Amino acid sequence: MKIGQMETTTTNTLITATGERARELCAQARDLEEAGKYEDARAVLSDFWQRIGDRPRLDGLAGAVKAELLLRVGTLSGWLGSAGQIPGAQEVAKDLISESGDLFGKLSLAEKVAESHVDLGICYWREGALDEARITFDAALDALGDLESTQRLRALLNKALVEEVSSRSKEALKILSESEPLFEVSANHALKGKFHNEFGTALKNAGLAERREDYIDRALMQYTAASVELEQAGNERVLALVENNLGFLFAHLGRFEESHRHLDRALSMAARLKDKGFYAQFEDTRARAFLSEGQLEQAEAVASSAVKSFREGDEQSNLAAALTTYGMVTARQGRQADALALLNEAVTIAAQGGDNESAGLASLTIVEELSSFLPQPELHNSYLRAESALSHSQQAAIQFRLGESARRLLAANVSVAALPAIPVDEEATNTTLEEQVLRYEGELIRKALETSDGSVTRAARLLGVTHQGLAFILNGRQKSLLTARKPAKKRRRSIIRYH
Repeated sequence: MKIGQMETTTTNTLITATGERARELCAQARDLEEAGKYEDARAVLSDFWQRIGDRPRLDGLAGAVKAELLLRVGTLSGWLGSAGQIPGAQEVAKDLISESGDLFGKLSLAEKVAESHVDLGICYWREGALDEARITFDAALDALGDLESTQRLRALLNKALVEEVSSRSKEALKILSESEPLFEVSANHALKGKFHNEFGTALKNAGLAERREDYIDRALMQYTAASVELEQAGNERVLALVENNLGFLFAHLGRFEESHRHLDRALSMAARLKDKGFYAQFEDTRARAFLSEGQLEQAEAVASSAVKSFREGDEQSNLAAALTTYGMVTARQGRQADALALLNEAVTIAAQGGDNESAGLASLTIVEELSSFLPQPELHNSYLRAESALSHSQQAAIQFRLGESARRLLAANVSVAALPAIPVDEEATNTTLEEQVLRYEGELIRKALETSDGSVTRAARLLGVTHQGLAFILNGRQKSLLTARKPAKKRRRSIIRYH
């Protein structure tokens, strides 16, 4: 063999060895990542990559190995960025994952293309760009076609998570219920644990909103199943999420001792894992638990800590949620100006990040918590923002809150001079204040409908509220007035559309 041929052969051998080593290390890193051991996964890849923001060393790599290393570094950048609340980490992660997806596409590796779409969608979700996340998860499913794989399960699970965060609980439950048989036959304990945790969360939220005890019981069963699977997988991070979700549930049920016991465990796990993102998220849950108890000083301490942590990173949805909690706490402490600043910031941050639901919830909180502080025009504008952002919410609790806010605005904002006088009821002194308010509200609406010839739209304009706000009231506590309205044109269903 000639010298030139020997050198070429040696070079090819080194390239092959480097590629095989990279492939093996990527497989190890992927297993560690699935177990939530992100720092260990980074250490495994240390020969090729050191820190977030650095490109991996791709010398001597080609084809699928190069794409796999880009994908592993991209997903780890996203997870480590979330755990450490590192600004800019999600953008770095998205760039690397997108590059890997393009390479996999050129190689016609459909399952790997789908995997890159799922991981890219998770980055969008962390940033609060929920529409982009939803589209990206759908792209993963499209890439798979009829191919059954773990990536289909990941795409379905994360799509359900986005629907739940978007207050589309019925859609989330539909996705999870239909995909449950697929998860049951999976041998992936970590993935099954995540599924049970998300299914439990969807049932928990629906149960609390609709006061369905059967849903609450099922949620507890799902959380138990999640714990079993996650312990087998050795995934302490998602186990911490389960504990946080249980803490949230028991706080809403008024079982505060149990709530704090679970939250203690969740926070302890997050601290041990040095996961600042989870720790701040769990602090936000604890702040809401203290708020429900009326423990305002404790609530302020943990709420402010959560906001401070989320300000360091780029998870806009979580920051908006934490600001909303902090705004509620400060409002109930009587610090209305501070509360308004926090809640307005929550609206802005959520809207800029593409999370309309969080922006709507912050706007609704302004109406609920600051009605005695703000002038009516500002309250009305906040209500309109909330109504627009939350119009497609499938959570009964949110629709109820919108209706209650519309009622308060109607009572405060109505122009009585524009309506015929309402006679005084001499028997009113024998009724409760609530009954008097309901009667007065009913008379105002009846007179407005009469004046507007039964048109809900014109009556709402006359009363100074929106069409939807008045419809909430008519379909709720003033159903006796439904006969006074004109039949809705081409609408035989509720004004709320469910998708």
